[in-house]
Amino acid sequence: MTNSNDALIERFYAAFAAHDGASMAACYSDDVSFTDPVFPGLRGREAGGMWKFLTGRSNDLRVELLEHEADGARGSAHWVAHYTFTQTGRPVVNDARTEFRFAGGLTVEHRDDFNFHRWASQPLGPPGVLLGWTPILRSVVRRRAREGLDKFLAAS
Repeated sequence: MTNSNDALIERFYAAFAAHDGASMAACYSDDVSFTDPVFPGLRGREAGGMWKFLTGRSNDLRVELLEHEADGARGSAHWVAHYTFTQTGRPVVNDARTEFRFAGGLTVEHRDDFNFHRWASQPLGPPGVLLGWTPILRSVVRRRAREGLDKFLAAS
């Protein structure tokens, strides 16, 4: 039997697959915390805005929810996203695992984890292969991602 948090995970990834960042954001509490290797430490509006920003940029995004589970307080998911990285035109397959914490029927904490080096080698090509394991490249990617998100949030 599907519980309400399990259904929340399904709703979140169905919205992701439909490129519907607004519906993804609606699964979050107002004070949600989000972190992943590219967007660490997002809070509240930033987290939902990040999904709107990312889903609005990709024309060929395809998301597969491979497995998920949840109880009254916590949940997890394994998912894969296929898309073209807009800055380089290179294809990306991102295999990620997520941990959720829930309260009041919404997500209050969302933590995505994926292999940054494997991810960076796809959209960035040789520089990602050679430098994807370094803190320097991770810092550059994070800074550029944050700048893009900040511009998007300021305009919305």
